[in-house]
Amino acid sequence: MGTSITNILLAGVGGQGILLASEILAETFMLAGFDVKKSEIHGMSQRGGSVVSHVRFGQEVFSPVVPEGEGDILFGFELLETYRYLDLLRPGAKVITNDFRIQPPSVLLGQERYPDDLPERIKQRFSDFTLIDGLKIATETGNPRVANTVLLGAVSRHLDIDVSVWEKAVAKMVPAKALEVNLRAFKAGRSV
Repeated sequence: MGTSITNILLAGVGGQGILLASEILAETFMLAGFDVKKSEIHGMSQRGGSVVSHVRFGQEVFSPVVPEGEGDILFGFELLETYRYLDLLRPGAKVITNDFRIQPPSVLLGQERYPDDLPERIKQRFSDFTLIDGLKIATETGNPRVANTVLLGAVSRHLDIDVSVWEKAVAKMVPAKALEVNLRAFKAGRSV
């Protein structure tokens, strides 16, 4: 990969497993021998607030924050949050997102309407767009709470790192009792 840096953004809502997914990403890149920097920004600390995580890896990385317009992959857990962070991407970036909607407070209070056409809007801006029903796939693997690992599996297909390294990172970062279902979810995500 030379001296280039790969910039990955994870966007979603608190409680969706974004921080665990970013920990697994960072661990994978470290195990693969890269320099890694990571940063999280929480809109609200409780469940339901906006969360974005920046993960950057390469030969040498100085800043944990992806510069605006330089994101290579946007890894979205919720559609509106994915759409909100598109401006951080470079032209031609990949967008892989969960087909999942969480109504923000402004919609619940009737002040705004949740846009119905977000997948179409994202696809218009980024042709390399994958929409995944992470919750459905996670439920089929045995636990709806592993949708984050399904999405991680889908993202891993776009990064040139051996699957065994990914699985080693998952094994290191998830509790032993949840390892089997997380590995199933990861494999299911890789085959999307």
